[in-house]
Amino acid sequence: MLQNLSRIIAQDKNFLNIINGRRVGAVTGKTIAVACPSDGSDFATIPACDATDVDRAVSAARLAFEEGAWSHMPAFERGRLLTRLGQLVEEHGDELAALEARDTGKPIRQGKADVAATIRYYEFYGGAADKIHGDTIPFLDGYTALTLREPHGVVAGITPWNYPMQIMARVVGAALAMGNTLVIKPAEDASLSTIRIGELAIEAGFPDGVLNIITGFGGEAGAALSAHPGVDYVTFTGSPVTGTAIQQAAATNNRGVTMELGGKSPQIVFADADIGKALPVLVNAIIQNGGQTCSAGSRILIEHSIYNEVAGELAARFNNLVAGPHDADLDLGPMINAAQKRRVENYITAAAEAGIEVVARGSIHVDAPLSGFYVAPVLFGAVDPAAVLAQEEVFGPVLSLFSFNDEEEAIRLANSTEYGLVAGVWTSDGARQHRVAKRVRAGQVYVNSYGAGGGVELPFGGFKRSGHGREKGFEALYDMSATKTIVFRHD
Repeated sequence: MLQNLSRIIAQDKNFLNIINGRRVGAVTGKTIAVACPSDGSDFATIPACDATDVDRAVSAARLAFEEGAWSHMPAFERGRLLTRLGQLVEEHGDELAALEARDTGKPIRQGKADVAATIRYYEFYGGAADKIHGDTIPFLDGYTALTLREPHGVVAGITPWNYPMQIMARVVGAALAMGNTLVIKPAEDASLSTIRIGELAIEAGFPDGVLNIITGFGGEAGAALSAHPGVDYVTFTGSPVTGTAIQQAAATNNRGVTMELGGKSPQIVFADADIGKALPVLVNAIIQNGGQTCSAGSRILIEHSIYNEVAGELAARFNNLVAGPHDADLDLGPMINAAQKRRVENYITAAAEAGIEVVARGSIHVDAPLSGFYVAPVLFGAVDPAAVLAQEEVFGPVLSLFSFNDEEEAIRLANSTEYGLVAGVWTSDGARQHRVAKRVRAGQVYVNSYGAGGGVELPFGGFKRSGHGREKGFEALYDMSATKTIVFRHD
């Protein structure tokens, strides 16, 4: 597979934008080098777009929305195109998984899992395109009132580097199913699968201008896109700081936004939980994608009577975890870039210097290139709930343990951060399952499981600093459309 990918890259090291159905570079001709996180080497380039390129893409999307074939296409035909795109992703699955792994550093098996999820998004929204209906409203005598769900128009999708394929799919699927047109701006650190799927969309038969993809730095291309007056709606996944800037930019044009801005997600383990079933899930929820996951289960809250037992079992597993190159397919890969590696290492160093106990630490494979961006997984025990490590999103393979005495304290600890994205509850007590799930402040709560945001059908989004609006499921279709009320007088 990797040899096949090498041939692909050798044939086309210069990836291009997709604007109005054509592959084009930046107007300035400038490019950005693409580095492989596993060894730090440059292996491709992408265009370094600016406001001029953004304007070209938005204009193409506007024309397609208002005057092109897309504006007259029945919903079921939009759905067929999305379904066809999913089929093409499946046909090119090995290529896409390898490309994603090399571009992001994640193990090949995670790249394959991302392909499978991406296919499901296009299948789901392909089938959902003609399933969103309006209502009739009881009103005055002599009147008939009804509602329609109509697209916003041109949607800007600004996507992150941790799950490029998946997050692109959930934006593209929902936005296009509702009849919007799109300009996608992927993160400059991981744009390649987004571009490749854009090429597949052309092959699938999407009309020109419906799906446009531009690459570049966030401060230039991203800022220009979020503030563009021709954009009708913005969706963003990333950090709260960047999310604030994007919301402020969109506000200059009074545009709506969907924001998914990270988390500090807790998993609560009660003494009556099935520990054997919980342990592998607790570990995977923090090491998946190297911990670079908004919904990573980064805090484990353990009932005091079983704290030592669970901490010991987790420590044994952490000590055996190994980070390494994407093609070695180990427990986890590298961080996305050198800056992210330093950021995670700074959190680890600061926590250790503050006296927080390092309970266990994984390793970096002996054959991992020194030029790669690796961080060994770390397990911290008995963390103070007020500590920086307990409050801030590390976005790396760093797990913190906490102890609680009763249900009230567990809920208080779970809700003690500024975030509220995902939570897990582990208990065999049915009444407690319902009580705790209702009181934990999170957009998704898993009982005796932890989806880490998984499930194409499941609405996904947060409370508090984790953002607002919902992606995935039918809820995303509502975010990607607006209600129009029509009233007929017929007396």
